[in-house]
Amino acid sequence: MKSKYILSLFLLFQIIFLRILRYFPDYVEGFYSNNLFFRISHFSRIALGKIPFSLGDCIYAILILSIIGWFWKIRKTWRTDWKDNLLTILGKISVFYFFFHFLWAFNYYRKPLFEKMEIKREYSDADLYVFTKRLIVKTNEIQLAITKNKSEKIVFPYTQKESFDMILNGYNNLANEYPYFKYETLSVKKSLFSVPLTYMGFGGYLNPFTNEAQINYLLPMYNFPVTTSHEMAHQIGYASENECNFIGVLASVKNDNLYYQYSGYSFVLRYCLGIWKYKNEKVFNQLKKTVHPGILKNYKESEDFWKKYDTFIDEGFHFLYDNFLKSNNQKDGMESYSKFLDLMINYYKDRKL
Repeated sequence: MKSKYILSLFLLFQIIFLRILRYFPDYVEGFYSNNLFFRISHFSRIALGKIPFSLGDCIYAILILSIIGWFWKIRKTWRTDWKDNLLTILGKISVFYFFFHFLWAFNYYRKPLFEKMEIKREYSDADLYVFTKRLIVKTNEIQLAITKNKSEKIVFPYTQKESFDMILNGYNNLANEYPYFKYETLSVKKSLFSVPLTYMGFGGYLNPFTNEAQINYLLPMYNFPVTTSHEMAHQIGYASENECNFIGVLASVKNDNLYYQYSGYSFVLRYCLGIWKYKNEKVFNQLKKTVHPGILKNYKESEDFWKKYDTFIDEGFHFLYDNFLKSNNQKDGMESYSKFLDLMINYYKDRKL
């Protein structure tokens, strides 16, 4: 019983500690992200990378069954032993919370990437318009180079296994320019929970306990490279969703393979067009007319895919994940996914696409 009280108090201590930690991003960056976590993540990928299935998914499945079994076991004594049961739950949450942060989630409190790379965060509508037009030209160029036909959608010619293996090329090229994006020892798996993930509205996730990147294998294949690159960015210690979108795009567009470049550029273009549709329908329609029909067919492919699995479930999980992100030093919640455009637009202001 004494240990249950200690673990419950330890949970309170952790929450207070994290409230304070957010004011010391440089310390987290130096001591944890670039030192302790670097060693932990590298060891995890070496130890588990060669296993052909997702060990993390198996652990989650066992954990879920254990929780259901425990609640079933105490169903008759819940009211009489409520205090003891509550302390048990708080104790287990405390242990889970500790390992979640120690093995990965302290990265939520590291130095922001825009500071590290000295990139501005603000942009004007004029900046967005110029960037969108440049992006359309570039994406059109790649789509035509691959298909030789403006109206033909991109059909990804590689298997999912080949896609995982080839993605390291982009990270290697990116690391030549920015060494802190170096990725070694691939540990990317097709998620055993791809069907539930799709209903939840997610393309993948990182298991923070095993450092395995889990990818939804049901996704349209032209999205595969940028989605995988995003989860790989989580693996090397970037917790913020907007930063991982940014890194994932850079790792895709810097790949020597045109299909990977297309995955990255078309991903950003879709976000830009979405913002214009919300801000100014007239400008959106003008820009959309200049996009090759083949690219729009790929967008329709994605739209149809997600529509098939559209239920109340994804809204519920997005609400939960939104609050999860906000509780982990990501004040924009789910909106942070689109905030990567702040980085993208300013990064490419004085660089060629």
